Amino acid sequence: MTEQSTTVVVDAMPAKFSWQLQLFVGLVTLVLGIVLTAKPTGSLNVIAVIIGILMIVGGIFNFIRMLDHDERHRVWLGVAGLLEVVVGVILIRHLGLSRALIGLLVGLAWIIQGIVALMVGIMGEGGRARGWQIFFGIVSLAAGIVVVAVPENSITVLAVLLGIWFIILGVLEIVTGLFVRHDLKKLG
Repeated sequence: MTEQSTTVVVDAMPAKFSWQLQLFVGLVTLVLGIVLTAKPTGSLNVIAVIIGILMIVGGIFNFIRMLDHDERHRVWLGVAGLLEVVVGVILIRHLGLSRALIGLLVGLAWIIQGIVALMVGIMGEGGRARGWQIFFGIVSLAAGIVVVAVPENSITVLAVLLGIWFIILGVLEIVTGLFVRHDLKKLG
């Protein structure tokens, strides 16, 4: 009997605070969207620096693991650690290159995604889904080619679009959290 009452309390607890969590996530997403839209280049610089710091920290951890005499791949850990530290310093030191690299990776991912979608659409069965796959593949492929052609300029535009998307998602999360709060007040 105590197990059931504990389960009820545990199950009811998240519902009680779910609206607050949703409201918090919505506010954070909204603020991130506003910052990203207002200062896309600065935001991208922060992301590039964070990635650079993560690379340096990863390299240091590889160096520490390399010092373990029981480690079988000490040499490779040392090489990987050195490369990570060098790449991390380059990412932090050359922010334009870092932004271009982020844009290049996004563009390459879209090109691959577009080719796969085109292949699925062309080789798939007939119907509306096939047409949408082909359309999506063409759009994704074209967007990827544009981003790869001018990665640094494209990534700034993508950052602004992402910021706008975050603003929309943040507002929707806030509204949903308030609706959940209203519904929970009706129930309890």
